[in-house]
Amino acid sequence: MPKRSKRYSRVRELVDRAKFYSIDEAIELVKKTATAKFDETIELAIKTGIDPRKSDQMVRGTITLPHGTGKKVRVLVFAKGEKAKEAQEAGADIVGAEELIEKIAKEGFLDFDVAIATPDMMRYVGRLGKILGPRGLMPSPKSGTVTEDVASAVKEFKSGRIEIRNDRTGNLHLPIGKVSFDKEKLKENLVSALSQINSMRPQAVKGRFLEKAVISSTMGPGIKLDISKIEAGR
Repeated sequence: MPKRSKRYSRVRELVDRAKFYSIDEAIELVKKTATAKFDETIELAIKTGIDPRKSDQMVRGTITLPHGTGKKVRVLVFAKGEKAKEAQEAGADIVGAEELIEKIAKEGFLDFDVAIATPDMMRYVGRLGKILGPRGLMPSPKSGTVTEDVASAVKEFKSGRIEIRNDRTGNLHLPIGKVSFDKEKLKENLVSALSQINSMRPQAVKGRFLEKAVISSTMGPGIKLDISKIEAGR
């Protein structure tokens, strides 16, 4: 186990490892334990009750945070002609077609956070599956990143829309804001994220869906959340 810094050990003592904190308590504590010199990201980690080996229990989709993540999102769009123009006008950072696919395939270009494609481009983009797929960057109709309405998709991802996808162990990880956000904005983002993810419960899941949720700042300790009301749909 890596040795923790004195700073981390000091703030870790502020957190009761056995306690499940209310959302208000957790927000206040996560800000207090964020002592790095940069504006740390507040991250949410969720342990789900899915079986990640079963395709009918996968969790994948998008959610929108009311106050965004505080991060500048670089959006790439695979499109041609008029759709490429629409994407550029909507604020896409990178727009292209076959030449962009070649750049990713041959040069390993991956300087973007979200990839969007028009349906007609997917027969070309498909060859990038082994490159984009493991990184969670492959466009998908389910996540809203394969669409004719590229302008709306670009604007939504730029303003706080996040793609959600479980990892190999069935866990979910996502940013919910920055330490510089005020408490109310962080709370609204957190409650909204939990509620939207809870509504994405696969029908094949038996028992609890949201088993445990933890928030932390980039350099801070994990803080366990009491999510009983979220699970009950209240």
